[in-house]
Amino acid sequence: MNDKVVMPVWTIGLFIVVMNTTMFNVSLPSIIHDLNISADLGSWVISSYSIGYALSTVIYSRLTDTVPLRRLLLVGLLTLGLSSVIGIIAHDFKMLLIARILQSAGAGVMAGLGLVMASRYIPIERRGSAIAMISAGSAMAFGLGPIVGGLISEYWGWNGLFAITCLVLFILPILLRLMPKEKPLPFRFDLIGAVLTVLNAATLLLAVTQLSYIWLAVSAMTFLLHGWHLRRGKETFINPNLLSNASFRKLSVVGFCILVLNLGNLFLMPLVLANLFHRSPMEIGLTIAPGAVLSAILTRFVGRWIDRYGNLRFLFLGHAVMAFVMLLFFTGVGASWVVTLLGYICFSPSFSATIASLNNETSRILPKAQIGSGMGLMQLIQFCGGSISVAVCGILLEIQKQTTLLQAYKHVYGVLLLIGLVSAAMLLWYKLSSSKEANKQSVPSNA
Repeated sequence: MNDKVVMPVWTIGLFIVVMNTTMFNVSLPSIIHDLNISADLGSWVISSYSIGYALSTVIYSRLTDTVPLRRLLLVGLLTLGLSSVIGIIAHDFKMLLIARILQSAGAGVMAGLGLVMASRYIPIERRGSAIAMISAGSAMAFGLGPIVGGLISEYWGWNGLFAITCLVLFILPILLRLMPKEKPLPFRFDLIGAVLTVLNAATLLLAVTQLSYIWLAVSAMTFLLHGWHLRRGKETFINPNLLSNASFRKLSVVGFCILVLNLGNLFLMPLVLANLFHRSPMEIGLTIAPGAVLSAILTRFVGRWIDRYGNLRFLFLGHAVMAFVMLLFFTGVGASWVVTLLGYICFSPSFSATIASLNNETSRILPKAQIGSGMGLMQLIQFCGGSISVAVCGILLEIQKQTTLLQAYKHVYGVLLLIGLVSAAMLLWYKLSSSKEANKQSVPSNA
């Protein structure tokens, strides 16, 4: 596989898919007005895609253990492209919601297969560069999504947003031609385990977003059922060996925390800019864009540096910069909108380097037979962290109605700062335990 061609094309496709999660944010008021629906109902236009995207990502990743990558890509991108056509002609909420759910069912193929393909077919000495490119594409999509969404909505309406994701149909034949051909293996798929995984994630997210004890109880029951299924099953959807891998568990906590930081920050920055400094949607997008663009520009250098200097060095450096930015926002977010601009210029490249190093380190510690299931589970954990982060940040702002907006934003940034420090502590624990394990393994050979 010519990864120098495949990975840039793949990154373009992933950019379109990830941008689809943020383009609709700025169009939500228009959708609510045009379709005459409540704000709570309208929020499902966003959350249904996020939840479905996270779940389909892990399903596609798990299927790579038995199904050829090209076949999965064909199914996923056709589903995404054709459902986008439905969205273009949608004129009622039911049709719109169906289009978004179908989009999410196909969109997960880009995130799910990208890391698996890089881990499986790109040599370790170049893998960091490839994964950094994927991460930068995602970061840039998060930053540019509101700008693109605002422009299209203003001139073509919210239906026009679906035309952007139709572009994946032009990328599909290129990737099918360039991707490696694989022989299908005997099909083994734990349908019960997959359904339980979907129920675990969906009920937990519903419990958090709806602040519902009923959904929390339902979620707890689904986790208990899943635990029972893992103990009695032989080839389960979630590989039990992953859960017994202490290094993987520690990295999963780090992945969860840094996505909490990223999505929480992306949720708060537009609110700060709009409510404290009265910036328009277009001005907000232009304030966020430089950080995303810089992240993309630094991709080729960051990837090379990760390959040269190792994952852990960039994981610690990225954590330090992100924690510094959270401290900056905690203490000075109300001083000027320039603080947000400069802070995100530092934050976005640091997040991209951190997530790239984390995914590369995860692929390094996993046996080849567990890469598909392991990378899929890692991404599901990350997406859940991001989805929960947005809900929790909104809740924290809601319960602070008696305080000023400035103090409320500072308090939430303080919580994000603590989460960043917890992630750094977990990373330090991972490094120390890995070093201890390496020393134990070296003793017999030196004796």
